[in-house]
Amino acid sequence: MFKSTDFDSLFREFTRQKVMIIGDVMIDTYLWGNVSRVSPEAPVPIVSGIMEESRLGGAANVALNIKAMGAVPILCSIIGGDERGSIFLELLEEQNLSDVGLIVDDERLTTQKTRIISARQHLLRVDEEMDHYLSDRTQRDFLERIHNLLENGGIDSIIFQDYDKGILSPNIIREVTEIARNQQIPVLVDPKFRNFHTYKNITLFKPNFRELLQGLKLDLSRKEVEGIAKACIDYQARNDLKIMMVTLSEKGILVTADGSYTYQPAMEREITDVSGAGDTVISVASLCLNAGLAPAEIAAVSNLAGGQVCEHSGVVPVNAEQLIRECRAYLI
Repeated sequence: MFKSTDFDSLFREFTRQKVMIIGDVMIDTYLWGNVSRVSPEAPVPIVSGIMEESRLGGAANVALNIKAMGAVPILCSIIGGDERGSIFLELLEEQNLSDVGLIVDDERLTTQKTRIISARQHLLRVDEEMDHYLSDRTQRDFLERIHNLLENGGIDSIIFQDYDKGILSPNIIREVTEIARNQQIPVLVDPKFRNFHTYKNITLFKPNFRELLQGLKLDLSRKEVEGIAKACIDYQARNDLKIMMVTLSEKGILVTADGSYTYQPAMEREITDVSGAGDTVISVASLCLNAGLAPAEIAAVSNLAGGQVCEHSGVVPVNAEQLIRECRAYLI
């Protein structure tokens, strides 16, 4: 598929790119501990020896992945005027990520997902969030911020990272897509459920398998590759989606374009945690798309990247050095 000399120039090309990420940000908090006994009060484990850690999550994890690959992320989102919002800004500063695209809204909560983990076993997750759409005024301010950033130029692609937390309304999706089309900027989408059918005239649309089944009301297994491909090709034609890429967890990735499909099986790995794999896939896909790779090549590199982060506990960004080694080992 690739020539042995392609990857050095490809990964250098990544470092010359600037990607705008628009979507729901959050704090991923981890409580790491040990389980040695069951509670006498209820049949639940007691976790002791707690160590707490907070990381950037959601669309902010996409920004981390873009940065990890050497490119420049421009993160656009809304956080609350609360204590968690302040923590989010501190985490952003620690990672040397710009807050130029962020707006603080005192009427909203900053989303936080808290996971309790023992011996790599995910025991419980607690979500604190607000998922209604932004107020009309905040939507106007947000669109103005995005428009100004795009007017400054230099954006190579836009990623909509949708977690159904309310940042991406149909109005924002349509207006940003229109601006991008006028400026000939590719748009990539990692959809969720609420806005699944809102995305039209998109360069690359990347649902996971569960989102695809629910969005298209399908009854298929991950093994039914041809049936999945046919459904994707039909949906593409109806919604003007140039490339459609479906992540199939341990089965790999399927990509459709120009009426045909390519299936990329996943490499065998020791899977620890699949959290954040979709963020990594859409991030690397955007860089590959901007670099001019064909759909099958985009899927191949993104597939390796998504699998890599599943080897780690918790949400972590891709390791560019490991990825280029794996590209050389498995894609030549």
